[in-house]
Amino acid sequence: MKQYQLLALLLLLLLSCSKEEADQPFLSSSPKDYSIAEINEFIEAITKDDKIFDWLEAPTDMILSAATLSDQIIAIGYTVEGVEDIENIIGVEDQLPSSYLQRRDALLASILAGERIATDNPELELANILPFELDDEIPTLAVKITSLSTLEELRADPTIRYVEPMGYDPADIQEKQLKSSSGCNGNPSNINPNDYNNTNTYNAKIPWNFANHNIPNAWSSSSGDNIGICIIDTGASDSQDNLGSQFASGNSSNRYIRKYSTKYSGFWWGKKKDSPHDQCGHGTAMAGLAAGPWSTDGNALGVAYRANVISVRAVEDVLISNSNEKNGVKDALRLAGRRSDVKIISMSIGNIISSGTVKDGVYYAYNRGKLLLAAAGTSTSITNWTGVIFPANMSQTTAVTGVKAQSSYRRCNTCHSGSKVDFTIQMQRSYDSDRNSLAITKNANGSSYISGSSAATATTAGIAALVWATNPSMSRSTVLNRLKQASDIYPNRSNSYGWGNINASAAVQGISD
Repeated sequence: MKQYQLLALLLLLLLSCSKEEADQPFLSSSPKDYSIAEINEFIEAITKDDKIFDWLEAPTDMILSAATLSDQIIAIGYTVEGVEDIENIIGVEDQLPSSYLQRRDALLASILAGERIATDNPELELANILPFELDDEIPTLAVKITSLSTLEELRADPTIRYVEPMGYDPADIQEKQLKSSSGCNGNPSNINPNDYNNTNTYNAKIPWNFANHNIPNAWSSSSGDNIGICIIDTGASDSQDNLGSQFASGNSSNRYIRKYSTKYSGFWWGKKKDSPHDQCGHGTAMAGLAAGPWSTDGNALGVAYRANVISVRAVEDVLISNSNEKNGVKDALRLAGRRSDVKIISMSIGNIISSGTVKDGVYYAYNRGKLLLAAAGTSTSITNWTGVIFPANMSQTTAVTGVKAQSSYRRCNTCHSGSKVDFTIQMQRSYDSDRNSLAITKNANGSSYISGSSAATATTAGIAALVWATNPSMSRSTVLNRLKQASDIYPNRSNSYGWGNINASAAVQGISD
């Protein structure tokens, strides 16, 4: 502890010197306590301009208010002096260099010293302000901070990349944004028999929209053998045997599914790691769309029916919201990045608010060669003005959205579009918004309609696996180029729909459509 106190004193002296010399736009002459309504109004004013909200735009006293109104946890991204391209470095090595770990220790010592003063508790220990385990691979921290002066010092430090209220979730925006048909479900639907084709060899349902993307024709050349798809979502149901005992059944033999959880529930000392089992149904549907088995139980078939699946439960529903979920998504991306059997990461989750913690996880997985597919956004019709959501708006991710089944491009009723979109999938009947793509449910038997950019993203993950399986040594860029060249709009690019609808058969064969 003496070492921490010495480091804290040194760091505080250095910061006080730099503070006198630097322009500090974040300091507040008269700090204010913001209400939830005021914070949400500030956020919504920015997102209405078709932007993703970033806490870099908020004053420091608003960040403290947002943290106080949630769980008091502050997310901090750091680097070391002289390093400016941190997004290209995270994940390159198995562990952070010693200079980063030393920087982290100095930061913790400084924060602890500030909190001892702010709380008038000289006995406060690091364990009292650290809600999660320290990360030795990604330069990010989650720390309980109640001191405004500490936040101001951090934001004035050029080696601090972000300071964010990790747990703040604007409830009114959440209600508008993602409580929709792409969210939690679990009950089988009455499926119109015209919305699937039965297979001859096995009694499985091929969703109607697969033919629109030439997926059945692609199966003559590839079925995704031995390609790992990581589904970062709400988990995989333990009641759905297609993601359990029947995963490698029928025409889907010689493959495996692994189930993990990186999400915690609870608060501080009451935190516990959740089970990997899906309580929502969304993650189960996404895993089924990407790689559901060609089995004998009459359930919906996935695109890459011989691919391996690594399911990671990182969120409770499709919204990346609180501290547990942001940390969970970051850890899920790290887990997937570490695994040599994972080629593709599919994330049908997101938010209209950026998270530095999640960004760092994206950098980690991307720098390890993974293809990251992310949903462009699924919402109710009243918020379709919102563009591509986070993290699909990042340059390291490939954004996918859903469109209606017709010759001209029209987004599905709940799908987002915009310049960040890369690919589209036809997943809604042009004349009936209730008849969408099909997927397995969290219950043991039965299929259900599934809509939105979520379904489009998981479908694209399956197509990418079909392509990659033709040559597992291919690079991510080669796979992406095949997908582009096999899309409707290529070599042009739409400002709303990217390269357009993918022809899976052409992509597998490596020829343009």
